[in-house]
Amino acid sequence: MFDTLRDRLLPDTQRRTADELDDDLNLRSGDARAKQSAFWAMLVLSAIIASAGVITDSTATVIGAMIIAPLSTPIMGIALGLALGRRNGSLVYVTLGTITVVAIGIVFSLAVPQDIDLLSDSQVASRTSPGLTDLVAAIATGFAGAIALCRRDVAAVLPGVAIAISLVPPLAVVGVCLGQGAPGLAAGAFLLFFSNLLAMVAAGLLTFATLDPSAERRARRRPGLVIAGLAVVIAVPLGANTAAVYAVDRYSVGVRTTAAQWLASTPGATVTSVDFTSPGDVRINVRHTGDLPSYADLLERLRGVIPDGIAVHVDASVGSETEVGDVGAG
Repeated sequence: MFDTLRDRLLPDTQRRTADELDDDLNLRSGDARAKQSAFWAMLVLSAIIASAGVITDSTATVIGAMIIAPLSTPIMGIALGLALGRRNGSLVYVTLGTITVVAIGIVFSLAVPQDIDLLSDSQVASRTSPGLTDLVAAIATGFAGAIALCRRDVAAVLPGVAIAISLVPPLAVVGVCLGQGAPGLAAGAFLLFFSNLLAMVAAGLLTFATLDPSAERRARRRPGLVIAGLAVVIAVPLGANTAAVYAVDRYSVGVRTTAAQWLASTPGATVTSVDFTSPGDVRINVRHTGDLPSYADLLERLRGVIPDGIAVHVDASVGSETEVGDVGAG
């Protein structure tokens, strides 16, 4: 069954050899100087473009950075080296490349006002809270990239793969967040990058191993176990973050519904938003024209809707004036 699937995905007439892949993915083989100069030039340019796109919240600019980002080459080189049992120095290029992109992001962060809310930037917000769906997408994209490399007739899809896997933009976000003094957000963006990297290596290892029976046996041993172990390690925080996001969404819906019921007796009063500003604080924004009901009544209604100990704040807007009320702990 495995051989049949391999033959369908990588038919003999289109399958590239391990030596051909090594020539493409090993930055130290062949004309090494030309390969390395191209890698560093495109990496620096993609990092600059990505960092500019992040701080200006420009999706089109970030996509441009994804298209030319060359990090996928040494990352797939790591997978090929593991599959073939060869040392090709790809890990060094990935490590130095990662540091370079983060450093450029830190430099670009100097152009961002220090009092800005980073999460108001969609390019930052979308890359600082990865979940299991991001890991699944990265694994699928890793297989797509590996299969495209192994086949002579579909290698042209690699630019699309680069867009999907998104390696450089998360690192640019890491740099911008570090430069802005937000290590928590930087850690989330780096987790996204690392999970993408791990997914590409795992998918590449399994795919490249099919090119050589001896490589296939090696891939099933220690490297495969290492990749599987790292996948579990990555899946734990991603799974926890996914659960936290779902919990916040569920609590937000409950708070909004309860607050709307609390305001039912006040004509023209509406709940405009509900935000969990931190793990222990929820802020309810309301707009009204008359007197608000008792805050104590709201707090009583919220018991059982949100966990005990969460501080509840109400921002009440009347025309252009805003009244802030600290209700208490739910």
